[in-house]
Parts: sequence; structure tokens; C-alpha cells
Amino acid sequence: MGTPITKAVIPAAGLGTRFLPATKAMPKEMLPVVDKPAIQYVVEEAVAAGLSDVLMVTGRNKNALENHFDRMTELEAMLERKGDQTRLAKVRESNELADIHYVRQGDPRGLGHAVLRSRMHVGNEPFAVLLGDDIIDARDPLLTRMLEEQVKRGASIVALLEVDPSQIHMYGAAAVEATDDPDVVRITGLVEKPSAADAPSNLAIIGRYVLRPEVFDILEHTAPGKGNEIQLTDALQEMAVNPESTGGVYGLIFRGRRYDTGDRLDYIKAIVQLAVDREDLGADLKPWLREFVATLD
Repeated sequence: MGTPITKAVIPAAGLGTRFLPATKAMPKEMLPVVDKPAIQYVVEEAVAAGLSDVLMVTGRNKNALENHFDRMTELEAMLERKGDQTRLAKVRESNELADIHYVRQGDPRGLGHAVLRSRMHVGNEPFAVLLGDDIIDARDPLLTRMLEEQVKRGASIVALLEVDPSQIHMYGAAAVEATDDPDVVRITGLVEKPSAADAPSNLAIIGRYVLRPEVFDILEHTAPGKGNEIQLTDALQEMAVNPESTGGVYGLIFRGRRYDTGDRLDYIKAIVQLAVDREDLGADLKPWLREFVATLD
């Protein structure tokens, strides 16, 4: 049996170059998805799964992240004077979500290095890692199921998604063996961003991990890989082939709703998809979308 998880790590040190010039002075994690920054959806997901101790691994020019999750007394006082309780509740929601801590990554040396920077905060216990580019629909509680599997199996758990083989080069790909659960597979190997011809499967790692603390010792000696960065995938590969000392790695195949905000086109799609499901926006947005699409024919 595994140890119950209490901590979440959110790497947020990337430069967001795909969204320039918008991210020249604003962290990419603060780009709005409808009316909330992308990073808030991720923190809300962690909290909904029972993880209220959150560490963000940040970099230079990320002060807006800390400001967003802190109190803004002047704004709150102004909204109170106006009697605008609805907006006041929205403002206070972000600074009351979780106990949030911050550490700087320093040199941008890859996701594996960012995770390694959390070692002092996490200590010798399992923990979750959530990437801000992936927003998981709150109606499809992926992380909760991953935490349950970690406790059940005492292993590290990664989220997997079936993708078109032509897209596998954008992800880490997993070689797997079936288990007695059709949604859970044992991972026997991992390859970071392989070509379609070299990929062991079309099961791609998406941005949710529940990791045993042994990953830190492995990351300490993991050499730079793809992109000359320290890849978390490479450390997971070592854990997968050494289950006797690391607990091994299992994958949970996700079949729910996921919104990719790391690409400009997918970011726009994510906003539309989330907006049409909103009670306060969907009723007006859906007919407008139909009319707009009709003009494109």
C-alpha cells in the first residue's frame, strides 16, 4: 500500500515563447481561459483531489503568479464598498484556494530539473505533478483516480492518452502491458517525443503524474536528453525498468475531456469548449457560433 498524497507540484517556469508577444511581460500561466487564468484551473484540480499544499516552481518575471494567489486588499475594499459580492467572491476565491508555496527553478534545464527543485518541500513522500498546459475538465476527475491507484499499487502513476500516431512525436510515448483493469497498464518503457515509426504505442503521457520520492535520486544523476534538457520521461524510464527498487510505473488511460492550452490553436479551442458549457455564457454563445460557422460555408 502506498502513502496518502498531500502535496502537489506545479512547474511554471517556462517562457511561453509560442505565445509571444503576449507572454513578453506576462507569464503564460496567467493567460485567461474564459475569465480565469489557466494556472487557477490547475490549482483547483489539485484542491478538488484533496491536495491543498501546492508548490509552484517558477522563474524570473513570474511575480504575477504570486500576486494572483495573494490578497489584493484595495480591490476587495472597493468591491465591498460597491456591494458587488459576486465579483468579491471571485477575487477572494484564488487567494483562499490552497496553501501555496514558491521556489525558483533558476536555469531552465527542463521538466525533470523543475521537479527536482521541489525535493526540499516534498521530502520523502509521494507527490503529484500537474502541468499547466493541460486543463482537465472538473467533471472528469483524473487526478483523484490516479491518487487512488498510487495508494493501491504503491507505484508511480502517469496519465496516458490515446493519440493519433501522427501526433505521438509531440509527447512521451509508453510501452505497456495490460493489467486486470482495462484503464490501467503497467509501463515497461518510455520514449520522449519519438517519431511515429519509433513509438512503442500511441499512448502519450499527458501532464499529470503521481510520483514516488525515489524519482529525486534518479533525477540527480539523469543526464540531459532531448533538447539538452533533463527529461522527467528519462527518469520514469529508469523507474519503469527497476520496479524492485522504485515500485515501477503504471499508466492510467484517460478517456475524459482535456483542454490543451500550450498551443495557440488548441488554446482558442479550449476557451470555446469551456465557454459553451458555462451556464452564464453558453446560451448566448452557442447560437452565435452556429451563425458564425454558417458564414464560413
